[in-house]
Amino acid sequence: MKKILVTGANGQLGSELNVLSKNYNQFEWVFTDREELDLCNLENLASELSRINPQFIINCAAHTAVDRAESEFELSDILNNQSVTVIAKWSANNDCKLIHISTDYVFDGTAATPLTESALTGPINVYGKTKLSGEISCQLENPSSIIIRTSWVYSSFGANFVKTMSRLMQERDSLSVVNDQIGSPTYAADLAQAIMTIITHEQWQAGIYHFSNEGEISWYEFALSIQEIGGFDCEINGIPSSAYPTPAKRPQYSLLDKTKIIKAFGVVVPEYKESLVKCMELLKG
Repeated sequence: MKKILVTGANGQLGSELNVLSKNYNQFEWVFTDREELDLCNLENLASELSRINPQFIINCAAHTAVDRAESEFELSDILNNQSVTVIAKWSANNDCKLIHISTDYVFDGTAATPLTESALTGPINVYGKTKLSGEISCQLENPSSIIIRTSWVYSSFGANFVKTMSRLMQERDSLSVVNDQIGSPTYAADLAQAIMTIITHEQWQAGIYHFSNEGEISWYEFALSIQEIGGFDCEINGIPSSAYPTPAKRPQYSLLDKTKIIKAFGVVVPEYKESLVKCMELLKG
């Protein structure tokens, strides 16, 4: 029985993969978070991977606190880049297939059309820079790896925009949300399913792929959809990014083109609102 190692198991994607793993009992699953597998301990990481000895690694672990990353470069670089180097090298040397999760933040946000995998990168914050370094390390150390860039991830697990907005819309009379950053949300359960479609596909096709849900919206429009589905009575106001300064700059436009992943693996990409409904039904419990 082939073994799948999932790093970052307590995060949104790791949690969704844990739920989905019940449908894939032809594999042995090992879920690790920092307690079970400390990615910051670079010296011991390779020997720990040898101890677990997986045939697949899904690397979901990352330092994803985008604003904190601005003042925590070292930690970001260890988690988003240096540990990826070790994981990629180990997987290349041990006949292990690697899927590494990356981000739309590797782009500078100045595009006007959906970004393909070959679009020029140019990260504008520390998180994006360290994630891009991780992509480069991953491909250098293991050219047969698969890298999946995703965007605006949310889930019924963990902290995210959908859960925060749902709570605030019940607590407040009005909210202001940025209306000039364009992209598409990703329901982590859909991304988990896409990953398993790739793992169980008859042909492993290395390279970089993009995955998010279908739709082109701003965070403001995303908030309006949450309001509509949740039936919340709260006024939502659109504001420019300049009115809501953050330590880390965000890309203005990071809509991902999903053509390549659909063609290569037959991955299903649901429309964003359809997936948002599913997630919010789970949150209602």
